Amino acid sequence: MRKFLPAPLTCPAIFLLTFLTVAPTLVHAQNTEPLDIATLNRIRTEALEHSQIPWISHELTDVAGPRLTNSPGWHYAADWIVKTLKGWGLSKAAIEPWGEFGYGWSAEKTSLSMRTPYYSPLIAYAIPWSGSTHGPVSARTFLVESMDSAWIAAHLGDMKGKVLLLQAQDTTDRPRFDADAQRYSDSALAAIGDMYMLSKASLASIIPYFEKMMSVQRMIQSSGALALLGSGGGRDGTVFVQSFIGYRKKDQPELPSLEVAKEDFLRLERLTRDGLPVTVELQSDTKLYDQDLAGHNVVAEIPGTDPTLKAQLVMLGGHLDSWTAATGATDNGAGCIVAMEAVRILKTIGIQPKRTIRIALWDGEEEGLLGSFHYVKSHFGDPQDMKLKPEAALVSAYYNLDNGSGKIRGIFAQGNDQAADVFRQWLVPFKDLGASTVTLHNTGSTDHLGFDAIGIPGFQFIQDPLDYETRTHHSNEDNYDHLVMEDLKQAAAIMAAFVYNTAMRPQMMPRKPQPKPEKFIFDDLIP
Repeated sequence: MRKFLPAPLTCPAIFLLTFLTVAPTLVHAQNTEPLDIATLNRIRTEALEHSQIPWISHELTDVAGPRLTNSPGWHYAADWIVKTLKGWGLSKAAIEPWGEFGYGWSAEKTSLSMRTPYYSPLIAYAIPWSGSTHGPVSARTFLVESMDSAWIAAHLGDMKGKVLLLQAQDTTDRPRFDADAQRYSDSALAAIGDMYMLSKASLASIIPYFEKMMSVQRMIQSSGALALLGSGGGRDGTVFVQSFIGYRKKDQPELPSLEVAKEDFLRLERLTRDGLPVTVELQSDTKLYDQDLAGHNVVAEIPGTDPTLKAQLVMLGGHLDSWTAATGATDNGAGCIVAMEAVRILKTIGIQPKRTIRIALWDGEEEGLLGSFHYVKSHFGDPQDMKLKPEAALVSAYYNLDNGSGKIRGIFAQGNDQAADVFRQWLVPFKDLGASTVTLHNTGSTDHLGFDAIGIPGFQFIQDPLDYETRTHHSNEDNYDHLVMEDLKQAAAIMAAFVYNTAMRPQMMPRKPQPKPEKFIFDDLIP
């Protein structure tokens, strides 16, 4: 991927020439935004020529490991971030609890192999919050052909002492000719629409499904089966591993459960259907952590200096939690890496922001935006009643990054046309780095939504997709090696510039009309 990257344009002369070429369009704009070109140039130079992104990336992925909420990896990363932010001179760096989340969890040892009709090692990963085998077990397989409760009830006796295979829903018999990684073309950016948007109706339809699956899984657990094997997606060795239940007290205990690479799983399924004596040996030693059931966010500040504006906030962040089959590099180590680098840049070049800048790195995003939503609810107000706290009026904007390792190509304005006018002008100095698109469309399923739900301007950047959806998102390939360092450097420069501009702007960012009271879209999603 890196060989397709253009060389970064870091020369101040080139930067100023590029800006001056387009500057006349700003002079005649109806509401011209004052731009501090000297400071933006310093931000850009620090980001592209003196980046700390490779080091931050290594620490948050290779060193910390998987960062499942409340797991040892998450807490290690959070402690390291607090120490690092303090070392950079940020104030009030802390790990802030937001309420009860539930259990932490880790996979201590995972292995799977077929022993008969012949030996073959298999690719598999323990599903988060699944139970432990407490050492190796060996057993015949049994194919679960339906998750219908009547079918399960009729076959409970056949499941005892077996390793269950949940029938695959698709195969890999069709070759794939599309490239795994892509960058947006100009035409694709011009046509970009809503992304990752879920309606309340579609989410509501998921609740009965969750209820059914939880009921069926309790039936399966009562059967005396030893373990559960599934294959929920991926191909060519890519395995997607996630879970939306298990962390709450009422979810436990759970069966040992593994997600198996599609090709390996389909072979097991075909052999089992043939009636051959298929025996597997597996070990899935897992551990629950109940010492602290609270959820936490990591926060820190660069204090504002203007006597009349320093109580106001500009926020930036991404979610720190990840899944467990890899080290959460693109989802969402990348967003945390960029946000950390952005505040490092601003501290390093010695800015004195008028407004206070607050970085927030969330947990529980993968389980339904829990960390950010509870932060908003605690500090600013609940969208369900819209009884906002005084602090809500002091937040100028929140900027989020959570769509992988791709460079920033623009920003979703979330229907805020006045903010869109501002953003178009702010992106002019970065057009040569590939960022110029501003769309009024919305993007969902990440941590700006809690802010937007109560009327605080919350935004997510548009990023090149690269191989995020095809290879790394929630998968065993979401490691350091899928981070594109030059893209992250570019993203840090733009995020730092947006935060700086917001902190120095004479007025707060314009707001949309205040939303009507409405339950948050992800609140109480899982029964």
